[in-house]
Amino acid sequence: MQRKNFVNVKRVVIKLGTNILRNEEGEVALSRIYSFIEDISKLVKSGKEVIIVTSGAVGIGKKKLNLDSTDGDGVKQACAAVGQSRLMSFYENGFGVYDIPIAQILLTEDDFSLRHRYLSLRNTLNKLLSMGVVPIINQNDTVSTIEVHDILAGIQVCFSDNDKLSALVSSELDADLLILLTDIEGLYTADPKTNPDAKLIKEVTSVTDEILALGTGASSGGRGGMKTKLEAAKLVNRFGGRVLIANGKRQSVISKIFEGEEIGTMFSSDSERLSDKKRWIGYATNIIGKIVVNKITQDAILNKGKSLLPIGIEEVVNDFKQGEVVSICDSNYTEFARGMVNYNSDECRKIAGEHSDNIVKILGYKNYDAVITRDNITDLI
Repeated sequence: MQRKNFVNVKRVVIKLGTNILRNEEGEVALSRIYSFIEDISKLVKSGKEVIIVTSGAVGIGKKKLNLDSTDGDGVKQACAAVGQSRLMSFYENGFGVYDIPIAQILLTEDDFSLRHRYLSLRNTLNKLLSMGVVPIINQNDTVSTIEVHDILAGIQVCFSDNDKLSALVSSELDADLLILLTDIEGLYTADPKTNPDAKLIKEVTSVTDEILALGTGASSGGRGGMKTKLEAAKLVNRFGGRVLIANGKRQSVISKIFEGEEIGTMFSSDSERLSDKKRWIGYATNIIGKIVVNKITQDAILNKGKSLLPIGIEEVVNDFKQGEVVSICDSNYTEFARGMVNYNSDECRKIAGEHSDNIVKILGYKNYDAVITRDNITDLI
């Protein structure tokens, strides 16, 4: 795809990573931040809708408090509380020069995982965009509980970094393009920091396991890394969106992107678009319950588009309520799909391995023949 066609879009999410919002000394890179704001203001005034997902609050707070580390009970949350207001002041002052209103939105996992909050958030964001406002979104580290409570350690959270958060925002708003600005040029055939023969991959049409294997961990000061960016790209591609990973330290990088320059790695996909509900089931919910199924049932779900019937269940892991989303796993506990259950965990245990005709006899009632109906299953493979 030609770059100008790739970026010829209406609604854009731009994620700014921690390492591009600060300089080599760890201080706030003011000139770079204001350069981003100038470029984004041009996009807004040209008629594009722009949402910013920003990192940086923890790092700014850490610097302000003269800390060497954020280790320790509540330290990271305290740094986020101190740094968030200062971070927003940069955006407020910068966009104020161009008379563009902004809105601060701090999100936790439950804002996506709970369906009514997910829908409310989408309505709010759409209203802000229709009013010409640039939403500035960040993870609410100050109140997020996932990292500080051991009781929640078994939960698969819908996001734990701003790469995944930006992908969820893009999905929720049906954004045309997600731009992930980081401190390297894009996706390489190997780690360019350790392999001088690594080559930049300019276009990816499918985020396969081989592509995911090229991802590396977080860089210093960041929480994500190329691995989380590739996972974000895979999610966005599943609803038909596009993703561009590029070097945010390039001068006027955002303007150059929208001028069609060959910058970074672009991800596009021709795969079937998931509906909003299936996106939410597959990617925007926190997961604790698991249903383990036999090979015949796995094949029926993945290859024949079938519902999950009780006869195919081998094991039920953890407790869950009717209407919650659970992992659907093979006999090796490898997750291959997610779905919204018609029965709670105790009921599922009682009818596991049984024919649907026996549900009434076992439970005394029957909600559905299927534990999870096909319309409420999202395949992850």
